[in-house]
Amino acid sequence: MAKLVNKIELGDPSTKNQNFVDVNLKLLCCRYWYLDLWDCHDMVFPFWRIYWNKNEGGELTLQNKVYKMAPDFLYIISPFSSFSTRYIKRHEFDSGIHVSGKNLSERHNEAYFERKYLIHFFAHFNLGTPFDNVYPGIFRVALTDHLKERLVYLTERLKIENHDFKLTFNLKLQAFVKEAISNIGAELWKTVNIDDRVLAVLRFIEANIGEKLSNSELAEIVNMAPNSFARLFKDEMHITLHSFIQNRKIAKACEIFEHTNDTIESISFALGFSDRYHFSRVFKSITGISPALYKSGRYTS
Repeated sequence: MAKLVNKIELGDPSTKNQNFVDVNLKLLCCRYWYLDLWDCHDMVFPFWRIYWNKNEGGELTLQNKVYKMAPDFLYIISPFSSFSTRYIKRHEFDSGIHVSGKNLSERHNEAYFERKYLIHFFAHFNLGTPFDNVYPGIFRVALTDHLKERLVYLTERLKIENHDFKLTFNLKLQAFVKEAISNIGAELWKTVNIDDRVLAVLRFIEANIGEKLSNSELAEIVNMAPNSFARLFKDEMHITLHSFIQNRKIAKACEIFEHTNDTIESISFALGFSDRYHFSRVFKSITGISPALYKSGRYTS
């Protein structure tokens, strides 16, 4: 009878240890729409986004830099980036979030809609620590033949089914996201070299996001004085420890909103807020919109 070998070193001929960075990809949504209005201003959301427009006319703005979206590029937006969108052909609003459109299906003549509307693919996702903690920004990635092939498959399937996805679609979407992210290169990866002590605390925060976490408790994990750790954290993450915890709690709230019908009140208590009103104030201060509007889904693209 064969025996299970549970010692990794017995199956590896090399004696050299290897260290890998885990990529914990969690998909939140993926859609293929036609838009006739895309006036969204100063949006801040706690997850990654990939945008692709099949035709010209879309614009992204980040810190006064305008990205004129071209069909040959993907546009990847990191968490907590304050950005705006616009469809040039129909521009009506200079503030707020205004989207008008619908998902494309097999019933639509896509060539006809492409002449009249902005054809827009988007996916929202998280990558886990440390990748969800990179600097805010928009990364433009050239659409390689391989990425284009995957994108054609995804958009065609989304026209057929956009609710209960089969295993093949999930695997291909995950592969598409990971390949797109990997093509960002050094511009992104230089931001994830985090001090081991900070990384240990980041992982603790993620595992205990529903608790009320104090500076002293977190500093004790890495045997540091609270003030010294607070300075180290700010130097490494370019954000205060308190603000970071608030951001991650709101990120978790958004994830819960995406996948459950839990009430705002129950989510606020589950994440360690004193009451719904405190939660709502923090949520709006970070995202720019109320939890009720987020829950409604009207912000989506």
